[in-house]
Amino acid sequence: MMQAQEIMTKDIITISGSATIAEAVKLMKDKGLRALIVERRSDSDPYGIITETDIIYKVAAFGHDPKQMRVYEIMTKPCITVNPDLGVEYVARLFASTRIRRAPVVKGGLLGIISISDILNKSDFVEKPKSKFELYCEENPSALEARIYD
Repeated sequence: MMQAQEIMTKDIITISGSATIAEAVKLMKDKGLRALIVERRSDSDPYGIITETDIIYKVAAFGHDPKQMRVYEIMTKPCITVNPDLGVEYVARLFASTRIRRAPVVKGGLLGIISISDILNKSDFVEKPKSKFELYCEENPSALEARIYD
């Protein structure tokens, strides 16, 4: 079974809890991200996470000024983290049971982030859909096109 460390995104973008929501939104927009890991204040401090959903439901929905609100005011902390050795199937079950879409991968320190997109696009846990040609070849094994690839 594939492990979280095999499909996680290793290029992690973090933000300080004291940054403004406006700064977080700009960083997310510039980097094409839907979430940011919130930096720990010390080694014993748990990781936090801020997502697009947090910003929509906790800032925009109430008309708060994103230039005045701080990340620490709306982030999820502590957030659920994933061990890099955890099997992808278990990560998928964890996400489904806790209704989250992404989580930091942590062992000693921050190693990466894993998301539902990583599970769907990179793992062997989810069967890839077959092309119309592959389906045609399965349905018509004696067809010339199907025999070319034998």
